[in-house]
Amino acid sequence: MLILDLSGIWQCRIPGQEGDIRLPGTLDEAGIGHPDNPEQQWKVDEVRRMGFYRDGDPIVTRLTRRHTYEGPAILSRRVSFELPAGKRLFIRVERARHLRLLVNGQEAPAAGSPCLSAPHVFEITGLATGRDTLQFISDNHYPGWPRDAIVYSSSASDETQTNWNGLLGRIELEAQPPVFLSHVHVYPRGTLISVRIGVDAATDYTGTLSLESSALAHPVTRQVDLHPGVHEICLSDLPLKPGIRRWDLGDGPLHSLTVSLTGLPSRTVSFGIRDFDRDKGHLTLNGRRIFLRGETNCAVFPETGYCPMTTEEWLSVLSRYTAYGVNCLRFHSHCPPEAAFEAADRLGLLMQPELSHWDPVNAFHTPEAKTYYKNELLQILSCLANHPSFVMLTLGNELHADAEGHAFMTELLNLARETDPTRLYASGSNVHYGALGTDPASDFYTAMSFRDREMRATCDGPTGWLNHEYPNACHLYDATMLCIRQETDQPVFSFEVGQYEILPEFTRTDLFRGVTVPASFLHVQEKVRTEGLEGQWTDMVRATGECALLCYRAEVESALRTRDYSGISLLSLQDFPGQGTALIGMMDAHLLPKPFLFADPSRFAAFFRDTLPLVLLPRYTFAEGETLEARVQLAHYGKEPLSGIPEWTLEGAVQRQGQLEPAHVQPGGLHDLGTLSIPLRGIQKPEALTLTLSFCGIENAYPIWVYPDQTPECPPDIHECRQFDAKAQEVLRRGGCVYLSPDSTEEALPRSLKAHFSPDFWSVCTFPHQSGCMGLLIENRHPLFTGFPTESYATWQWWPMAGARALLLPERISCIISEMDSFATLRPRAMLFECRCGPGLLMVSSMGLHNLTQYPEARALQQAIYTYMQSDSFRPSQFLSVDWIQSLFEKKEGES
Repeated sequence: MLILDLSGIWQCRIPGQEGDIRLPGTLDEAGIGHPDNPEQQWKVDEVRRMGFYRDGDPIVTRLTRRHTYEGPAILSRRVSFELPAGKRLFIRVERARHLRLLVNGQEAPAAGSPCLSAPHVFEITGLATGRDTLQFISDNHYPGWPRDAIVYSSSASDETQTNWNGLLGRIELEAQPPVFLSHVHVYPRGTLISVRIGVDAATDYTGTLSLESSALAHPVTRQVDLHPGVHEICLSDLPLKPGIRRWDLGDGPLHSLTVSLTGLPSRTVSFGIRDFDRDKGHLTLNGRRIFLRGETNCAVFPETGYCPMTTEEWLSVLSRYTAYGVNCLRFHSHCPPEAAFEAADRLGLLMQPELSHWDPVNAFHTPEAKTYYKNELLQILSCLANHPSFVMLTLGNELHADAEGHAFMTELLNLARETDPTRLYASGSNVHYGALGTDPASDFYTAMSFRDREMRATCDGPTGWLNHEYPNACHLYDATMLCIRQETDQPVFSFEVGQYEILPEFTRTDLFRGVTVPASFLHVQEKVRTEGLEGQWTDMVRATGECALLCYRAEVESALRTRDYSGISLLSLQDFPGQGTALIGMMDAHLLPKPFLFADPSRFAAFFRDTLPLVLLPRYTFAEGETLEARVQLAHYGKEPLSGIPEWTLEGAVQRQGQLEPAHVQPGGLHDLGTLSIPLRGIQKPEALTLTLSFCGIENAYPIWVYPDQTPECPPDIHECRQFDAKAQEVLRRGGCVYLSPDSTEEALPRSLKAHFSPDFWSVCTFPHQSGCMGLLIENRHPLFTGFPTESYATWQWWPMAGARALLLPERISCIISEMDSFATLRPRAMLFECRCGPGLLMVSSMGLHNLTQYPEARALQQAIYTYMQSDSFRPSQFLSVDWIQSLFEKKEGES
């Protein structure tokens, strides 16, 4: 029974400061604390070495807190209430940091073991008088807890949630009778449920325990005889009504169960009926194989610095994710409030929380860590027991441990299964970065790799097949799965897939009105102004975003083509404003789709869905006269069988269509539909076509490029050369045309960087060994592209050229093809530009097209360059000197 809502104005005191604070709320929101310290930003020495940060600059690697404080804060208030006779009194705080409570100067005992991921409860029976001084001591330095692992996690990192201090959610004074129901946990399994009922008894009690629910086949009663203490009554294998509606993906029916003890207040809980399990190496829901379309939430909420605390807010948050096709949300090293699971229950969304644990060095090494994380595990399992959306849990992110630590992980996993067998558990997400392989104690395996076998398309470097294997729609991870299956039959899904960096968008900096300031964005915006890039910045953001979307699709479809995969987990659809500022999202930090077409949720959901037709293209580019031959499959993880006729169309300069044999497809896997064979004849010039496959009204479209089968030859009136030598300079002095196309090597281009197709991985501030390459920006309105149809950004036809070297320019010039640089450095880089050089005309390419003649797209681009240089349109407006051009090929002392 609620006696007093303790929300309102409290007094806050920290060393050297005191003032009013509104609770629920944080010191940040109350304006209490100190200025944020730039020396405490992510890898500060590294970003200083890069030149991205200089003394006196604002924080550039994350958002800046307006106020920050770490340590004990005393939150006090006088309260008055009528002391209820014969009742026990409790104070409950829904979410807090390390928390103690003093009542009139006396310490109140905590009921249970407190942690970051569950409510804090204190019994104040015998301490309260009805005219009392309450003092909370809230300490975000976490005395007695594994502080370093906590503040590195998303639960308390300034890189995301912030290490806030305060009290959140409901803060209430409650009264209970001497004997009361402390919890009711419902565990479904098949056509039965088991119920565990907690009874907290301060006196002896004898009476009748009753259970009533419209979901039960019949009411249940038991006689109970209890002595003082905390008890748990277990009622196992209670039959459900036949045909009871089950909780499922996108469908969240809930049922209620009321438990009562004679003469005492009853307790009613909601629960869902579902079976989440593993079968023959796959994840299943209600006996049906499913495919996780996962996303990672890192607790980025820049206005408050903490997770929302109401169901309504979480319905809004989770709906943003489901609009992109997400069906499972992983919470990176944190567990959100119960309101998040209430919302997910309604929406039919799967949830995978983690302990507040990110220790990539020595996890579970100290007694404090073992005690704290064991308590946190049990608290999460208790708090979230009745939520059907809660289906998986891991012990943290990217944990590294010695033999003792791994033994303790196994102990915790066994404890979890013993406590709640209706969920699946693993020792961590990406434990040891996958280097040790699977853990036999875990129920599933999720990692970036399996030992040296890849499980996603790219990583820092960049490594991975996407930038090192000619583009196709055939790549899959069957070889990796074959190795994994020699070790385990656990379900497998990939970890933190994507992380394609997108250049920052500045039109929404005014949305930061809360506890954080986007000083990092404003710093980059000023750099953009200084570099004179404002006029083309929108095009640059669009180009990086479109390329990122293309890469995400390649990641998703490769996972869907892998028969033994159980899913894919992304990082991330939302920007991550910390760790060097990793702007990798389709949505910004406020979970709003970026104001570009690439961020439209419908474009992502078009391939991130439960059923998708797949064309296994051997490549995306063809020569005229070839035949496009490709297998056709259907990934179908919906709930019902599908029957229909697969249909295809090829549209563009040619219009063709056809059908395959009728198919009947059961849900729960990958199905072969037949083979396409389409002659590509009668195409006289380079063309971009669209191949669309449809089945039962579900479509998937692929870009196809077809080029004339020809070998380009340099016209006699163009001097093509590999070096800017005396002969080339003489041709220019005579007013001739020079095509300078060196080999795309470090030796030939000493002032260049090796580029790659995809945008950089995560953040160059986190992985400074990366080149900073952000993809191509193509002046597609240039007359050169009359003979080579292209977008303004890199698509698959640009893959061979995108992996060439990019020239480092001494200053910014007009380019036909630029290689965009990371926002941290914004160096001018080019792959193709034209100019007047003395009386002559010059075209400079760093792509080495003459060494890429095995690719029809490279031959076609070479031909387009020749054709343009012979045309009257070849009239460059910019003038560059011979010395300027010569400097491109002279390595300066000290350059790396």
